[in-house]
Amino acid sequence: MRKIILLLLCSAFIRAAQAQGYVPTREDIDAFFTTKTLVVLEDNPLMEYNLNIREVMQREWNITDYDFISSKEFEEKRMDPIYSFIFMTRVTFENDKTDAEYRFLHLSLGGDYFRLNQMPDIASVPLSYYNVDEDNYAYKLGILVRFIQKHALLIKERPEIVSANVLKHYNDNIREIKDKTLYLLENELAKEVNSVARIKKIYPYRIRIVTREEIEQAIKDRDENIVFLHKVGPEGTKLNARCYKVIIGAGDANFYYFDYHQISDKNPDGFLASDFKKLAKK
Repeated sequence: MRKIILLLLCSAFIRAAQAQGYVPTREDIDAFFTTKTLVVLEDNPLMEYNLNIREVMQREWNITDYDFISSKEFEEKRMDPIYSFIFMTRVTFENDKTDAEYRFLHLSLGGDYFRLNQMPDIASVPLSYYNVDEDNYAYKLGILVRFIQKHALLIKERPEIVSANVLKHYNDNIREIKDKTLYLLENELAKEVNSVARIKKIYPYRIRIVTREEIEQAIKDRDENIVFLHKVGPEGTKLNARCYKVIIGAGDANFYYFDYHQISDKNPDGFLASDFKKLAKK
């Protein structure tokens, strides 16, 4: 199960129902670049996602033509292979006794697929636990879309990494974190490392404890000197499940570090001292 989860956090994130480990084929990748990408808006008109995704697509997306559709139109059009789709789903993992539910953002191909989970994923990323407020991921939506786009281009140029060790490809970036400034939110840090002074005892490199607005601005500025933490956790919902931790480049949208831990009294929902030790060691 650990191998599956790490692959999920790396790039070609596999939906729970695709537990057999589907990865896009050469034909899937080539087909994607001939499609028009339809972005599915949420039915709830009050969701911040609907406004943000419009701005993000205009700012970030340049590899296919795109448009926006409703969920009703999605059901009508998803059978057509001339389209690809960006949409959010509710995900659970097989054999996960915690029954945790996650919100994922997918880039998938349309076609004659009876079930939604049969649509071939080009890439997907975890946004948050499902019942967590969207404020926890909305400000990072731009970089996650940028990552999906960059990953699609990467596997087009290097299709061999899809079926090889795609985890290693992204893991190779860990050592570069020391050359950048690491942005962190205080409420996403374990208590033992919730200040610059405490972190510096373990990780003596450039760090800043910042606000969401500062991370969002770094993403918009495409600041190559900044990396930041994308944490997917239950955010105080009392769910004893996993905490996923990904460090992403604000400029290049690369993944520099990814891991997870089971939440407990000893290992709370947040970036841990052990994570900083791994970064310092690399």
